[in-house]
Amino acid sequence: MSISEMLDGAIAGIRHSPRAVLGMSVAISTVVQVIGSVVSYYFIGREARGEVTPRVLLRSVGAQATLGGIDLVLTAFGILVLAGFLAPVLARMMFGLNISLRQAWLDVRARFGRLLLVTTLLIVVALATLALPVLPFAMAVAGTAPPTFGVLSLIGFPVGVTLMLWAYVTLVQSIPALIMERQGIRGALARARRLSKERWWRTLGTLLLAMLITVFMGFFALRIPFLVAQALLFGGSGSGSDQVFPALALDTVGRIVSWSVVLPFDAGVIALLYMDRRMRREGFDIDLATRPAPDGDDDFFELWRPSAPSGRAPAAGPVTYAPPVAPAPGATYGQGAP
Repeated sequence: MSISEMLDGAIAGIRHSPRAVLGMSVAISTVVQVIGSVVSYYFIGREARGEVTPRVLLRSVGAQATLGGIDLVLTAFGILVLAGFLAPVLARMMFGLNISLRQAWLDVRARFGRLLLVTTLLIVVALATLALPVLPFAMAVAGTAPPTFGVLSLIGFPVGVTLMLWAYVTLVQSIPALIMERQGIRGALARARRLSKERWWRTLGTLLLAMLITVFMGFFALRIPFLVAQALLFGGSGSGSDQVFPALALDTVGRIVSWSVVLPFDAGVIALLYMDRRMRREGFDIDLATRPAPDGDDDFFELWRPSAPSGRAPAAGPVTYAPPVAPAPGATYGQGAP
């Protein structure tokens, strides 16, 4: 698939299974945003809780950066978990099958704990690769190291960002591999490393483009109305702790609504990247054409297990295929599969 086809396929997944996709997205976004709001509320402190507007936070660059970082980490966690749920949805669409919200949960339920562990491990590894090169600068700011250590930040920051991107892009395909191939944690991470070879830059470009679209739509297009409403209702000069909670609640609702709509796009791109890499690197579409149609959940996921050693090139020439298409009217699982 081209990059545009993967972006279009992610949108097609939302349009063709809106109840399943948006249902999962709302549930995950609600959990993530409520946790973020609770952390923000207690991070601000008693002084800021008595403010109607977040003036205390605006005075503190450190507090804003910390809360922004926490929000980014929680959002990334939600995207990766949602990618695990969307992988079977998009995979069933390739066979022209409908999928309900209940079926989407059943596909992941047995591996939900491992999905959370792999997601946590991926984020921890990415943050660790970012933090280690920046450690000398942090020590200098904290006063536990000579000020000359701060000069190392000129090298530490770009090195840290580069390593974080490398780790994330290299391991991100472990999420769909864990669900679709029924891999263990170590097996899913190993599969991600193999699938990311030779196409690392293309994967990075696709993920960055999807992220830019997600941020633009999630913040500028969908969240601004809630920010305007918050400014009109709670933007006065007065103060009072009784208005802090309503203001934070309105902001939380705005974030839930906006991210519930756009997160499936980012998560869907991750799932489609996994499918694209398997077809380009392993000739998976040719492999599927030689296997019988699935007859039940076990047979369906058995189709996605590698039937040849990873890294084997397709036997035929260039592989072309289209993004997921809408299921036939009235089609159910086990019917209408090619």
